[in-house]
Amino acid sequence: MKPILDRILRATGKPYHPQCFCCVICGKILDGIPFTVDATNQIHCIEDFHKKFAPRCCVCKLPIMPEPGQEQTVRVVALDRSFHVQCYKCEDCGVVLTSEGKGKGCYPLDDHVLCKSCNAERVKALTSHMT
Repeated sequence: MKPILDRILRATGKPYHPQCFCCVICGKILDGIPFTVDATNQIHCIEDFHKKFAPRCCVCKLPIMPEPGQEQTVRVVALDRSFHVQCYKCEDCGVVLTSEGKGKGCYPLDDHVLCKSCNAERVKALTSHMT
């Protein structure tokens, strides 16, 4: 709120002292560094924005965000849940599921994420008492 008498930084429609333009979470000065704003127009460094607003993996509970030095990431959405690629595994045998390769995808059963063979085993167990 002090007068700006030297260099002025304009961002988000407002003037700032360069040293006052910082992330609301970590306080890092963002002069010349990529930043973003949230829905309430608060300024965040990219890393803190992802930590705060990124979807969380339903397995490990960590935010699904880009690796350091990357700008994008991949998340898997299945059964209305979000997963890191490496956390998207069969609940029974732990094999990593993928859409690449025949029979390596997700074969859900009763809201469980399963591989093809574990799905078949569960179906077999469920139907064995019927015959």
